[in-house]
Amino acid sequence: MTRDLDATRSPIAFFGAELRRVRTAAGMSQDQLGRDLRFSGDLVGKVETCQRAPTPDFAAGCDQVFPHLDGLFTRLMELARRWNGPHPQWFRDWVDAEREATSLRTWQPMLVPGLLQTRDYARAILGANPDSDDDAYDDIDGHVAARLGRQAILDRPRPPVLWVVLDESVLHRCVGSPKVMHEQLLHFANLADRPRITIQVVPARVGVHAGLLGGFAIASAPGTPDIVYLETSADGLVAEKPSVVVQVTLRFDTLRAVALPKDDSLNLILKVAEERWLE
Repeated sequence: MTRDLDATRSPIAFFGAELRRVRTAAGMSQDQLGRDLRFSGDLVGKVETCQRAPTPDFAAGCDQVFPHLDGLFTRLMELARRWNGPHPQWFRDWVDAEREATSLRTWQPMLVPGLLQTRDYARAILGANPDSDDDAYDDIDGHVAARLGRQAILDRPRPPVLWVVLDESVLHRCVGSPKVMHEQLLHFANLADRPRITIQVVPARVGVHAGLLGGFAIASAPGTPDIVYLETSADGLVAEKPSVVVQVTLRFDTLRAVALPKDDSLNLILKVAEERWLE
């Protein structure tokens, strides 16, 4: 079955519709184009239907396969990068992967993961961005709403299995105010009662560990390779390269092994909430 496309929805949707139009005009299947691009036919299909955003390498490859279009796909890619939406373009691949995932694993050494943040905690984080006066950050309410909107996946009839491991320092770092922190940790505790959510804490006594190099998340879905999101000091990085996925997965398993058990982690979260943040 051919999925109908709404090419007017966004530059990325237009990219996908144009790719399908050009591919079919050339008499190529998705698998044939994928081989020429050195990507999978499945990825070609997802780009065409706007389920996955194209990368610059993907766009450049399309321009090489269809040189008569004079760099059309690279131009569309640049237009998409300037597209004004609730999430930056580089993050949209991860939002799509998060939405499709049946399993999510995340490690955080610094902050509460976005999927588990309260509104006030999210607002304090987004408002602290040094670029908050720029056009890209002038609508804090919109960015907070976009972050909280991602949390809808946890309220689906069958939500993804979510496994969160975080450093104990996250519980002690004041974000916003003591009141914001108290409410955030209680929110943590409430979420931990859900059968498909596991929250574990790596205690401070562990000392130095590999997770201090940065936060990350892993999304898994049936029939597709795992995809990872890596936090950096600038924009984050979304990667599907098998060697990167294997390395990140091993790091997550290592951190999970030194974390407190689920019940002990919950007790620690509640203890910090009451002893440190309750005014």
